[in-house]
Amino acid sequence: MSAKRGLGRGFDALIPSDLLDESFDPTAGQDHQVSDLRNIQIKEIQPDAEQPRRMFDEAALDELSASIREHGVIQPLIVTPRAEGGYTIVAGERRYRAAKAAGLEKVPAIVRTLGDQHKLELSLIENLQRRDLTAIETATAYAKLRDQFNLSLEQIGERVGGKSPSAISNTLRLLQLPKSAQQALASGELSEGQARPLIKLPTELVEELLPKIIAESWSARRIEQVAAHLKQTDKPAKAKPGPVKRYVSETGRISSWLSAPVDIKVGRQGKGTLTISFRDDAELQRILAELDKSA
Repeated sequence: MSAKRGLGRGFDALIPSDLLDESFDPTAGQDHQVSDLRNIQIKEIQPDAEQPRRMFDEAALDELSASIREHGVIQPLIVTPRAEGGYTIVAGERRYRAAKAAGLEKVPAIVRTLGDQHKLELSLIENLQRRDLTAIETATAYAKLRDQFNLSLEQIGERVGGKSPSAISNTLRLLQLPKSAQQALASGELSEGQARPLIKLPTELVEELLPKIIAESWSARRIEQVAAHLKQTDKPAKAKPGPVKRYVSETGRISSWLSAPVDIKVGRQGKGTLTISFRDDAELQRILAELDKSA
């Protein structure tokens, strides 16, 4: 993957990569052309009267305000100039309210004209409608439409050809993957179907499984089985604490090694059984081959 495109050092300093990774942003180059990063007097900014969101969680605002007092505004607001002077918020009213409550006089803001904002939105939607983006680029484009253009999941779905809000939400969940998995998605080494079962796994497990998934071309079903078993073994045991708890990590390691569900049961005297499950003869032969390698 090439180096980050787009907004430049000033933007990178204020927009952490975990908020929107420009490597996967199909309009990052255009952002640089039409966006202007400034520190703006907060008194010159006003909320959008057409903003559909009217309710803000006061406790959450207080927490954000306290964070802003300590760290400042990390992610800039998106604003457009008003004809009569000043700026209207396109995205970031919550940050604006919290910054105001924190007593800030200035806030970082990305300034776009209404025309430029509209052009970028249209360009993103055009890219999405062409259907030649990778899954992670599509997810990033959805996130940008949601976070920087204030579109709801329903509005995004309507603009990209009638997709349901749940379909948009499911694609957005790919952004929860570790960066290594996102890169594999972008390069085509990992398919969207293979990636989905990894979303809820801890980062260290994804990092451990990913090279094997790619090298051995695991099916999505196989990944689902291993992921389900690893998540199950990671859950706290409901029974009273006993010797079996000592083997939770071992169970996970063996399951990961053999790419198959594994169960370890231990009796009262310390004797136990190791059970390896398989679906069919082909999977049994694969497991036996793995065991032969280590013999």
